[in-house]
Amino acid sequence: MTRRLSISLAILFAAWLPASSTMSASVACDADNGGLSLPPGFCAQVVAEDLGHARHLVVTRNDDVYVAIADRDGVTGGIAGLRDSTGDGRLNEQIRFGERGGTGIGLSDGHLYFGEDRRVIRYRLQNEHLGPEDDPEVIAYDFPQQDQHSARSLAFDNNGSLFVNAGAPSNNCQREDRQLGSPGLVPCPELTHGGGIWRFDATTRGQTQKDGQRYASGIRNAVAMAWNLREGHLYAMPHGRNLLGRNWPHLFDDQANAEQPSEELIRVTEGSHFGWPYCYHDPIRGQRVLAPEYGGDGSKVHNCDRYPPPEMAFPAHMAPNDLLFYRGSGFPEYFRGGAFIAFHGSRDRAPLEQRGYKVAFLPADEDGRLKTEEDWHVFADGFAGNKPPRTPDEARFRPMGLAQGPDGSLYISDSQQGRIWRVHYIGEEERRPPGLRRQAERLLDRFRRME
Repeated sequence: MTRRLSISLAILFAAWLPASSTMSASVACDADNGGLSLPPGFCAQVVAEDLGHARHLVVTRNDDVYVAIADRDGVTGGIAGLRDSTGDGRLNEQIRFGERGGTGIGLSDGHLYFGEDRRVIRYRLQNEHLGPEDDPEVIAYDFPQQDQHSARSLAFDNNGSLFVNAGAPSNNCQREDRQLGSPGLVPCPELTHGGGIWRFDATTRGQTQKDGQRYASGIRNAVAMAWNLREGHLYAMPHGRNLLGRNWPHLFDDQANAEQPSEELIRVTEGSHFGWPYCYHDPIRGQRVLAPEYGGDGSKVHNCDRYPPPEMAFPAHMAPNDLLFYRGSGFPEYFRGGAFIAFHGSRDRAPLEQRGYKVAFLPADEDGRLKTEEDWHVFADGFAGNKPPRTPDEARFRPMGLAQGPDGSLYISDSQQGRIWRVHYIGEEERRPPGLRRQAERLLDRFRRME
């Protein structure tokens, strides 16, 4: 019996191990990469599905995954805790907790932080179980109730600060929101409680929004936000304003509406202001111009040049919804320190085809500064389906959240169907069948017990 087990193990491990004979390189991936198109040497496995309106996600050191689930269609969201208890890569074990839905989620000092629409709470995690140890603590609250741009995305620096997005409650601070020809308010009162990023102490309980610091302003809605540890700065990618064509048809045709404004990558410093709602960035002119609500005609600059330019301008209306600085070693050196961006896809290019629905990558130099003078490229595609959608509802999947696993793999969440992919780098090696690693591990365990 022992000899038969030894032979079986030898066969299994010969098939399982890569040519370099390093077990860590063996991963489980789907034959079609879960529908994704990836660069050569990468593969993907669908590790969870049907989670609901999945938003941001995090991965713990022991590979547990926590996903923020938003309220949708009358179904209350919360947090989904997921675990692979069988060793095949699939997150087969699941729990749910939380009273309300949300978007932002983060890990800091043994706690799981969750950004609901009007507050940020945190749970102390247990070591052995997916569920939290006890009821949540309220860290920041009293954010305004608003019908749009209410996502509280989160970021942490390395000095105990928590950054919270407070999106603007309108498109562009008009007297009548999203209405034809309605002028903008001066000054914009929405900047008092929104249109910016607030900073809080990450461990102090019961802070109101007024207790926090308005760290940066003139930012319409920074759903994508992350701290670059290597460089020591906060970065964000706000959603650009909409409806240039519909609200100002005598100034902007369908093409101009579809191509403006830029989706901006901004480097956020304390006290900075990026111009919303008075100005927007025109990717064609490569500069900020005056918004039509404030007397602009598509070319007037006025005093918009006083606001800092973006680090990089991306095509309009792609809806950047998450930003991740890669710090792992599982991918090639080229990716170290660079930024992955999840473009959720927008609806404001109609009647033209929509854009987005992909994960992009921007490399960094050896000091951790993003190479914004170089062009970005698409890392993962295929989310939308076989043809560009005319509306977001036509897209099969919409990439939403990004997270890095302890082995350097990349997790991507989808808000359309609640799917999660895990992307690995495997080089040029032939893929191993998904169940082969688990079979080998079980045989090895049996063999050890018999010795």
